[in-house]
Amino acid sequence: MSIVDYSVEHPSTEIQGFYAWTDTLRGIQYGPGSVSTALPKFFELLGVSKALVLTGRSLYEKSDVVKKVEGILKAINGYGATYYKIGQHSPIAGIRDASKVFIDSGCDVIVSVGGGSPVDAAKAILYYLQQERGGETMPQIAIPTTLSAAEYSIGAGYTDESGKKVAVSSQKLAPAAIILDAELTLATPERLWLSTGIRALDHCVENLYRPLVPPPLKAMGLSALADLFKYLPESKANPKSVEIRQKLQIASWMSLWPIKLGKYSALGLSHSLGHKLGAAYSIPHGITSCLTLAPVVELMSEIGTEQDKEYLAKAFFYLHKPSTGTVDGDVKALSACIKQLVADLGLSSTLSDYNVPREDIPVIAANTLGTETHQLFPETVKLLENLY
Repeated sequence: MSIVDYSVEHPSTEIQGFYAWTDTLRGIQYGPGSVSTALPKFFELLGVSKALVLTGRSLYEKSDVVKKVEGILKAINGYGATYYKIGQHSPIAGIRDASKVFIDSGCDVIVSVGGGSPVDAAKAILYYLQQERGGETMPQIAIPTTLSAAEYSIGAGYTDESGKKVAVSSQKLAPAAIILDAELTLATPERLWLSTGIRALDHCVENLYRPLVPPPLKAMGLSALADLFKYLPESKANPKSVEIRQKLQIASWMSLWPIKLGKYSALGLSHSLGHKLGAAYSIPHGITSCLTLAPVVELMSEIGTEQDKEYLAKAFFYLHKPSTGTVDGDVKALSACIKQLVADLGLSSTLSDYNVPREDIPVIAANTLGTETHQLFPETVKLLENLY
């Protein structure tokens, strides 16, 4: 995935542009305890009859979350099967196995439960089934238990046999329904919960300089950014507060608000680096954002367009911080705030912690940018070196 080329200022979206809701999304139900009524309601709304519950081993074995979802489905005679071996970064082996279970069980909808991996795995399963069979893409109902926000996008990333991240994308892949029930997040491990909150923060920030994102969505991102700064530390201090968790789920939703873009538009350097680091070195995507977001924002003070930097400076204002007196200074101060938030949440780490060889840096940088000749190659190499 190539990042935005900052050598050419992208067209302004301040006074012209386009917005549309994703093609597939029929509804989002949010609120503590809402899964009990929302799941039957969405089954009826979508006209589906039998679900494959798709999740990861930890959530399945160490909590009652999946069993609760299974129970609701069984009560409406809508349960088909459960596949609980979706691993981090959605390995292709699990996708193939789950696809077979989906077919053999006669299912016509996937209910994903968990973080970004089961959500993305569900998209990949439904994508390839449509490619093989033709016809309409079957729907997904997403029940997220982290803050990664994968449920709002039309794309999915998974890991192939060689360990490389592969992407599929279609307007028909965004989930048809999403249930944000904060009670189901209580079993999510603290490090996963908080780090995916930084992933949501990454969405907020990089949407500020992502081409084609209209001003109303940037405004929502700024509001979500302020909420993430407020409620992530509160959630760490009071992990059993369902109200705080619900507010964080809503902030995650606002960080990657559903949008149908007129053409493909990548996020930014932090996300691109995360994609290259995550699967290859087994670094969770929440942690990649903890590593890369603050230094990328600092770099933006040097390479961003004036409009990009003005939005980033506005983000600093949304944190109720006094201006440094310059736009560039405010952008650098925002970077420092992000770095401090990561530290306060106990999420600081280095590439050394994940055994990323230093000699891999040029390859990671080239893969992120698309080529070693990219004008940002030296800066990206330096950024990566500073993560040790």
